[in-house]
Amino acid sequence: MRSASVTPGGDRMRWVELPGADPSRVYVHGLGATSPAYFTESAVHPLLAGRRSLLIDMLGFGISDRPDGFDYTLEAHADALAAAMAAAGVAGAEVIAHSMGGSVAIVLAARHPRLVSRLVLIDANLDPVLPAPGPGSAGIAGFTEAEFLAGGWTEVRDAVGAHWWSTMRLAGLEALHRSAVHLARGTVPSLRTLLAELEIPRTYVLPESSGPLAGAELLQAAGVAVVPIPDCGHNIMLDNPEAFVRATATALAG
Repeated sequence: MRSASVTPGGDRMRWVELPGADPSRVYVHGLGATSPAYFTESAVHPLLAGRRSLLIDMLGFGISDRPDGFDYTLEAHADALAAAMAAAGVAGAEVIAHSMGGSVAIVLAARHPRLVSRLVLIDANLDPVLPAPGPGSAGIAGFTEAEFLAGGWTEVRDAVGAHWWSTMRLAGLEALHRSAVHLARGTVPSLRTLLAELEIPRTYVLPESSGPLAGAELLQAAGVAVVPIPDCGHNIMLDNPEAFVRATATALAG
C-alpha cells in the first residue's frame, strides 16, 4: 500500500499499486466504493495487465483518510487526486473511473491536463440531479448534513443493501454526504460541457439496459466514444468483467 499527503493538514490518500510499464493507469472508484475492491480483477486481466496501475481511494473513502474539515467538492477531490498522482510521479495517465469517480476524473482532466492522457468513464454522472428519496447520491443529498450525521445514514445503509454497504461503511459520514451533495449539484460549466471540450481520447461506457445515453449525439460529435455494455447494471466492471475489460482495452488501444 502506498500513500501521499494531499492537504495542508497532512491528510493522506492511499492506493494499491501494481507494477508495470508507463504510461500509468489510475483507477478511481465511485461514491461509497473503494478502488481495490472494484477494479483489481480488471486491472490484472491479461488484456489490461502489464501497466503500472494505481487503484486509488479518494479522500474520505476506503483506505484513505477521512478528514471532517475537507469540503469534498468535485474540484477538491480532483485536486487531491492530482496531488497524489504528482507525489507518485504519475503524469499522462490513462484514467479509468466509475460513477462519481468519473465525474472527478473529468474535472481532473480539465484542471490538470498534464496528468491525464486518456479517459475511460464508467456510467459517470454528467448532469445535476434533484435530491430525491433513494439509495444513491440524490437520496443522500436529500438530507441536510446534520440530519445525515444524526441518523439519516442508517436509512441509507438499509436502502443500499449489503453489497454496496460493505464498502460504503468505510467512508467518513461527512465525506459521504458532502460528496453526494456536490455530485448531485454538478459543476459550472457542467460536467457534460467539460467532457465535450477535452482534447484527449475519451470513452464513455454504460449498461446497455439503461437505453441510449442522453445527449450521446453531441458527445460523439465532440469525439467521445459511447459504448454500451450488455448484461450488467451500474457496476459494469463487477457485473460483466469480460465485456468491460474488452471495451476498456479497445478504448486504451485506439
